Amino acid sequence: MPRMRSRPPPATGYTDRAHAGHVLADHLGGLDLADPVVFGLARGGVPVAAEVARALGAPLRVCVARKIGAPGQPELALGAVTAHGPPRYDHALLRSFGLTPSDLADACERERAEAARREHRYHALPPELTGREALLVDDGLATGATARAALGMLARARPRRLVLAVPVGAPDSVRALRGLADAVVCVLQPVGFAAVGQYYRDFAATTDAEITALLDELGTG
Repeated sequence: MPRMRSRPPPATGYTDRAHAGHVLADHLGGLDLADPVVFGLARGGVPVAAEVARALGAPLRVCVARKIGAPGQPELALGAVTAHGPPRYDHALLRSFGLTPSDLADACERERAEAARREHRYHALPPELTGREALLVDDGLATGATARAALGMLARARPRRLVLAVPVGAPDSVRALRGLADAVVCVLQPVGFAAVGQYYRDFAATTDAEITALLDELGTG
């Protein structure tokens, strides 16, 4: 793995996702990663993951997970699902809304179909990770719902080691995900975290065209 210079994290956040990727890569040196595959969680995690992949000299892949939103509050993730495998729910949140997984079955299948569509768009194949290390990167953790679903999908591919790395995250979400990966790296865990975007000066939506260009550049290996 290329030697990386350690630099301190920014006190308040990042210029953009590329900057976040540079800083995050600097914080992975202690993991002694060997022959990793870097997975960017689509969409916003992919530009961050691209900088990590460059720093590690590793191939870039895309991992797609879709949040299952609360009725009337689609941005509040009660769970998430990938194109393959079961959905992952926050059961405490489900109880607070008086819901069960069966109540969200239709929404789950819609999001599963959208995950499959995006996988096809990005030419994302089911991962082959036997004997390799998988590094899942996102631009941040709010509830951690999509990261939870993505980690479950990657774990089923039986990597030698599974690592989650993010530039910023809600402390409770970071703690909750530690049991789903062999290591979790989160550079910033601010007290009073509200949303990922507040820690980026430029948090413009990542486009399919940007993802395709990054995969064309870094997706081999």
